[in-house]
Amino acid sequence: MSFEAKLAETSRLLAEIAREHAPAVFANSLGAEDMVLTHLIATLDLPIQIFSLDTGRLPAETYTLLQQVGERYPGHPVKVYFPDAAAVEAYVNQNGINGFYGSVELRKACCHIRKIEPLKRALAGQAAWITGLRREQSPTRQDLSDREFDADNGLMKFNPLIEWTEKEVWAYLRDNQVPYNALHDKHYPSIGCAPCTRAIAVGEDVRAGRWWWENPDSKECGLHVQQSAVSFLKKP
Repeated sequence: MSFEAKLAETSRLLAEIAREHAPAVFANSLGAEDMVLTHLIATLDLPIQIFSLDTGRLPAETYTLLQQVGERYPGHPVKVYFPDAAAVEAYVNQNGINGFYGSVELRKACCHIRKIEPLKRALAGQAAWITGLRREQSPTRQDLSDREFDADNGLMKFNPLIEWTEKEVWAYLRDNQVPYNALHDKHYPSIGCAPCTRAIAVGEDVRAGRWWWENPDSKECGLHVQQSAVSFLKKP
């Protein structure tokens, strides 16, 4: 499929979501893919609420971009959700400020507090949510389709960029002068919390900089791992 066809299909799917699956929200992590979707939602002026999760450990560059997004797209403000302060305090007091390096279990516990619980609040009362996931990003994302029923959260989940390549993402950003995270220019293709993200070397997988001390097959925070999701085949 050509890039033009993919762009048209993504725009069509976003319009379908807004029309047939309202109320819908877009989970914007402020990565390159999510900036493509932010620009499309704003350009098409779709009634889709954009939200982001502030874990309290994001890089300074991510906060700078969040401010830029608000200024560039004033008609589509980003609603920010924060983790429960008491839960963060309890975790840090028990495990240390960087306790997540200790084990996969401790890292996932931190992700649950800082990401999963706020996400559930953001999705409460919604009919659908949208992500910027792409199939080529990670071994854990190879079997994703452009839509599935997220039974864990009780709503439809859409991945409009599932077939896009990294090259196509960046072509769109540059052609449309869309703002993006400055860390991308420093070899950070995937950006999460500051202590859990590093730059990658030439030839490394695009997700190699996320939780680099863990096995690649376990590199998900839980936001996109549903044990009971039902996938739908992409419409021809």
